[in-house]
Amino acid sequence: MRKVVVYELLSLDGVAEQPDAFVTVVDDVMRENLGRVVATQDSVLLGRRTYDDWAVFWPTSDIEPFAGFINGVEKFVVTSTRPGHAWTNTTVIDGGLTDFVADLKRASGGDIGVHGSIALAQSLFEWGLVDELRLVIAPAVHTHGRKLFDGGLARRLTLTRQVASPSGYLLLDYGVGN
Repeated sequence: MRKVVVYELLSLDGVAEQPDAFVTVVDDVMRENLGRVVATQDSVLLGRRTYDDWAVFWPTSDIEPFAGFINGVEKFVVTSTRPGHAWTNTTVIDGGLTDFVADLKRASGGDIGVHGSIALAQSLFEWGLVDELRLVIAPAVHTHGRKLFDGGLARRLTLTRQVASPSGYLLLDYGVGN
């Protein structure tokens, strides 16, 4: 069975929104970590806001390893309205998300990534559809913005990997018990 893997960039106080404000350095260890995360994924679930922002930025970007990955991977955008921008390998999912994700997990293939897309990640957590959480914790307190763990269900996680980058970022992987 395929796994849903949520990858998020967070400030030390848990803010996930606008990570460019607190992820100000990307070192080799962080790039290698991202490469490791995306290497197992062959499809991605995106929320509408993330899709709209990324469909404009990533098709012309040369920032690796993510540009090659996100432009080539199968993308499912969760929205009730048609996206404003076309992007290769994109399918719109309108309604029935829990059944769609459950079916996707049962299909053959690699991991299913969720990158950014805070509200979508929160919903998938609440519905018990997330299998792994991979976090990059920035050495910064941001104090405002949406947090990944606002509301939702309390849950015990299992730490499966921990690395500190030379720039002070914590790279943490957790198994999510459902």
